[in-house]
Amino acid sequence: MDTMRDRFAPVVSRLLDEDPRVAVVLAEIGKDGFTEARRRHPDRVINVGIREQLLVSAASGLALTGLRPVVHTFASFLVERPFEQVKLDLGHQNAGAVLVSASASFDWPAGGFTHMSPGDVALLDTLDGWTVHVPGHPDEAETLLRHAVAAGDDKVYVRLSVQANTRGLAVDGTRFRTVREGRAGVVVAVGPMLDAVLDATEGLDVTVLYASTVRPFDAAALRRATETARADVVLVEPYLAGTSTAAANDALAELPHRVLGLGVGRRELRRYGGIDEHVAAHGLDAGALRERIGGFVGAGARV
Repeated sequence: MDTMRDRFAPVVSRLLDEDPRVAVVLAEIGKDGFTEARRRHPDRVINVGIREQLLVSAASGLALTGLRPVVHTFASFLVERPFEQVKLDLGHQNAGAVLVSASASFDWPAGGFTHMSPGDVALLDTLDGWTVHVPGHPDEAETLLRHAVAAGDDKVYVRLSVQANTRGLAVDGTRFRTVREGRAGVVVAVGPMLDAVLDATEGLDVTVLYASTVRPFDAAALRRATETARADVVLVEPYLAGTSTAAANDALAELPHRVLGLGVGRRELRRYGGIDEHVAAHGLDAGALRERIGGFVGAGARV
């Protein structure tokens, strides 16, 4: 199976052909995928070099002229390093862009902590008006990229990862999907965490919701799920643990409820290892998730 990032350049290259508003801004990373697109659209495929602050500022300038910039590099260089530009050049000026990241929380462990970004979504949560897509499969990534570019002049973040579920689901860029229904609690699986969550909850009487778009948070879907299930909610996110606990608490503010946030821990893992080892170390493999989810919703959750 190809990766989400494998879909990125071909999809956006087609969008460049289809929509004269679309522009692409790169900082060296990913430029080879746009060689042909740059030949066809030299004024709308821009490589600023290894200058991530300029990457975002240039996108803001293009947006202010009426273009729809798609901006790409590793998550740590796209959200964290140029955060001031994301905050001011895009947010403060109300300039829309589509930020498309790669490398996710720990997709390239050999790159070290400089290339890891488990806190990217939490950081964007400090700003107003961002839509955040977290696809769980390359097919979903393609759909959500098109949604993002077509979203007027909105500010959109698309978080791509090499981790993926075995099959893609139909996603609409807005709502959570109900994948499994139960009565003992609700588990929200975000993006590429769905397969592990389904394995972890096999035989447990819980509802599983699938979220490929996490901001805005689909509060209505979570409330509906708690109409038929106990309001014990577990969030399983492929980034910093607890990123969405406040959103879940707000959604259920009128109900007695409990929320458990599972995800990437704050402790830095200083050995490179592989992706699977990082998943296991953060307790995000199916076995560890089953123990933590089962312990939270209680023994009565077994079917």
